[in-house]
Amino acid sequence: MSAVEERLGLLGLGLPPVAAPVAAYLPALSHNGIAYTSGQLPFVEGALPATGKVGGEVAPEQGQEFATFAVLNALAALKAELGDLDRITRVLKVTVFVASTTDFIGQPAVANGASELLGELFGDAGRHVRSAVGVPVLPLDSPVERVGASRQTSAEALEARASRASALVQAV
Repeated sequence: MSAVEERLGLLGLGLPPVAAPVAAYLPALSHNGIAYTSGQLPFVEGALPATGKVGGEVAPEQGQEFATFAVLNALAALKAELGDLDRITRVLKVTVFVASTTDFIGQPAVANGASELLGELFGDAGRHVRSAVGVPVLPLDSPVERVGASRQTSAEALEARASRASALVQAV
């Protein structure tokens, strides 16, 4: 189990199964040291916990929680792509789309659900640039969708890092 998954467990969270794509795309893709995720909806046990607009049918606090669920789905897709979440060395960019009423202006607070979880899981490497974008509608009438990019290390570099850490522990 990766250190990231251990931290998830300490928070009382776990990775869900990777949601099957509903169109012609990949949930995650790794290329030239960057791992990208497609838009991830806040599925919980295969269903959206709510539909509608933040500021309308969905309270801002719920939207923030749904942004957290979307991150969990993104991490599940990244684990399937990379094999190990410890290969993520830096979260680079997060975009959170918030389906919101025309008068709702709290998109950044909703997006904090995603950003704060990434910070808890990756520490300083989880700090990232971010956009929080209000939109009129999202797929399946989801209140939130999350997209991101992360820098990764090779499997060989991960093994070497683990070996160095093990040697340091043995030396102490």
